[in-house]
Amino acid sequence: MPTITTNDGVEIFYKDWGTGQPIVFSHGWPLSADDWDAQMMFFLGHGYRVIAHDRRGHGRSAQVPDGHDMDHYADDLAALTAHLDLHDAIHVGHSTGGGEVAHYIGRHGESRVAKAVLISAVPPLMVQTESNPGGLPRKVFDDIQSQVANHRSVFYHELPATAFYGFNREGVEPIEPIIQNWWRQGMMGSAKAHYDGVVAFSQTDFTGDLKKITVPVLVMHGDDDQVVPYADSAPLSAELVRNGTLKTYAGYPHGMPTTQADVINADLLEFFRS
Repeated sequence: MPTITTNDGVEIFYKDWGTGQPIVFSHGWPLSADDWDAQMMFFLGHGYRVIAHDRRGHGRSAQVPDGHDMDHYADDLAALTAHLDLHDAIHVGHSTGGGEVAHYIGRHGESRVAKAVLISAVPPLMVQTESNPGGLPRKVFDDIQSQVANHRSVFYHELPATAFYGFNREGVEPIEPIIQNWWRQGMMGSAKAHYDGVVAFSQTDFTGDLKKITVPVLVMHGDDDQVVPYADSAPLSAELVRNGTLKTYAGYPHGMPTTQADVINADLLEFFRS
């Protein structure tokens, strides 16, 4: 398996297929690079080089006990882009991966970056605070941590079977293989990494990172996202970046890159070529 070893000794698994302009995909919590299959195959077929890694503690990367925070996530991504010597790269992040992309650019600069895409992404800040009254109460994330710590295998079936893909909405037929694939990816990773990662994705304030980004950014979000509520995320992020475009999808769920892959891929391709 292709891997890199970070400066703090963590082995990170990655996929690297094709040639052409690189697209680097950052996955959501608690998944893996496999969550990008529909995008990687599509863009490989359109002449791009497609790259995705398993975040530390996730998928096939090392299950280390520490470093499950946005600084380490961004540094691991920077280590990967340096190892592969990527230039003019397009970075695409879904959910927590959107936070990773924003923090990577804010922390490491734009010298290797051409464009960025935030899909159903956690920035600017998920948790409710005095300065972010529209965020979700801290108890929401405490409950997620409790379920990860106590009955992760059950929770990792319930979440994709309901809110993540909108399978709990009237008229939406659950797709069991998609649910099982989510469960498979989640259970590959470390419970400790996933537990700590809840704090990373919910409590990190990405406002400063977003303000530093000058490359073109496409912000894509469904207005029926039950995981990362639309109003306190996508419109705010699109305003904070200097060259942002907001694309809102009526009725789409959090996991729209999987369940609405045809639409999302077509819109991504248009943005990449523009």
